[in-house]
Order: sequence, then C-alpha cells, then structure tokens
Amino acid sequence: MKDLRSRFGLHTLPFTKEIAVPNFFSLPIFDEALQGLMYAIEYRMSAAIIAPAGVGKSCILRALKSRLPEARYRTNYIKVTELSKRDMCREIAEVIGCGQAGTYPGLIRRLQEHFLQNADTDGLRPVLLIDEGHGLRLDVLSMLRVLANFDMDSRLVLSIIICGQPSLKKFLRRSDMEDVARRLAYYATLRPLTREESVKYIKHRCAIAGASNILFDSGSQDAVFEIARGNMRAIDTLALKSLYIAHENNCTAVDSNHVVEARRYLWP
Repeated sequence: MKDLRSRFGLHTLPFTKEIAVPNFFSLPIFDEALQGLMYAIEYRMSAAIIAPAGVGKSCILRALKSRLPEARYRTNYIKVTELSKRDMCREIAEVIGCGQAGTYPGLIRRLQEHFLQNADTDGLRPVLLIDEGHGLRLDVLSMLRVLANFDMDSRLVLSIIICGQPSLKKFLRRSDMEDVARRLAYYATLRPLTREESVKYIKHRCAIAGASNILFDSGSQDAVFEIARGNMRAIDTLALKSLYIAHENNCTAVDSNHVVEARRYLWP
C-alpha cells in the first residue's frame, strides 16, 4: 500500500508545525502586523501582539525574529510567564545569560546593566520576546515597565514584545495598568481566517508540501472552514486527519465525508 505522501504526490507531510518561515502563509493582516512590530523595534520601543489561540501569534513571532539580524539585534525569547516578578527576572536572567543577584532590586539592576552592555559596548539592540503574555501576573507587567526604564526614563534601550490572547488586552485596559499600556507603541491584532482565506491557506499548505493539484474538493474546503471557523491551528489538525482518512480509503482527494469523519475523531 502506498504511503500518504506517495498517494498525494507530496515530498513532505503537510499541515504540520514544521514549516520554514519563508513558507509561512502571507496575508495583508500578517504583513501589517510585522511592519508595525518592526517599526517599534527599529525605534527601540515596545509593542504587543493580541490574538486568540491558533490564529498565528507564534508564526508572527518566528517571522519577526527572522527579520532581526544577529549582527544588529540581541533577541531573546521567554515563554514561562506564570511567575512572580522576582522569578520572572530570574528566568530572563537565565535566558539572556546574565548573572543572578540575590534581591529583586539587584536582579533589575543586573538585567539593565546587561541590556546597556548590549547597546553601548556590543553595539546590539536588545529585544525581549515574551510569549503567552496573557498568563503574566499584573505585578510582572508592571515590572516590565521598570525593567525598560533607563536613565530616569530618558533613554530607550530595550524593546519588549508581549504576545498574548485577548485577556492580555483586558489587563492592559485596567486603570492601574495605564502606564504600562502607554509604553506600548504598537498593538498588532490578528483574527481567524475568512472562508476565502481558509481555502487559500489549505491550497498553500498543500502546495508547499509538493502537491501539484488541489487535494481537497470544494465540499471539503467548505467543511473545513465550517468546523475550524478560520482557526489555522484547527485547520491544520483537521486537514491532516482528513488526508489520512482519504488515504486509508484509497481516495486521491479529500471530500466532505472525510472531513466530518475526521471531526469525530478529533473533538468531542
């Protein structure tokens, strides 16, 4: 029996997380977000990415990091967010390779000294990417404001990009978070794909995997959109399972029945 890739004329398995940045799906909303984030970083300012789960936040972060050359930027990524402000400082210190300090004020000074060294001695612009920002405690969000305060707030050194789900925006709208929110020069917002974009996304993922023709008929394309509602992560999961089911049934394309069956396997 043929394997899945041979049956569908693919050189790699489609709809997986293993996708190179140059092969990311391109849309104006993604391009606009990247341009806004790059503008903020270029001028040593901070920004936020606000979007529901599964609509491309991680892809935007990966694409952003790829656009920050190591010869000019010192970029570090943090994902562990449900920490106290002191433990978050320790996590940042560990990630950037900065020595630890015993007290919270000492940690802040050590981190700031490290970022200043990046900028003044090494000639590099420090950038801190914080994923899963909706899990940050309110005191940690306030701590990030302190961390980015250099020379009595008269100098821009560190760019912080906070990426999180819509609850992060709710936190930033609180009156006691106003000072933090004002420091974010740009808010990138993402949304689920429209029906037309969903179809284009399915075709794109098939094409970069080597398919020479469309592997999903029109009915299956509609079914994927109706079930996944434009969520790219859900589209990936549903489309890949549908392909496996079509393959097991010796079909050369996915139809709506395969998608409905895949839905039953994947979600209660």
